Amino acid sequence: MAYQISDECIKCGSCASECPVDAISEGDDKYVIDADTCISCGSCAGACPVDAPSEE
Repeated sequence: MAYQISDECIKCGSCASECPVDAISEGDDKYVIDADTCISCGSCAGACPVDAPSEE
């Protein structure tokens, strides 16, 4: 399953820079993950300082 980013996101961008398939982009209120591109590797979750990405 693809990861999703919760409302805890502080828009720091650390998750996007760690994504090996460029599935993460900046949204209006938080970063968002393209579920069709996400490979569920967990790199974003490991890089996030507020634990916003989680596997849904």
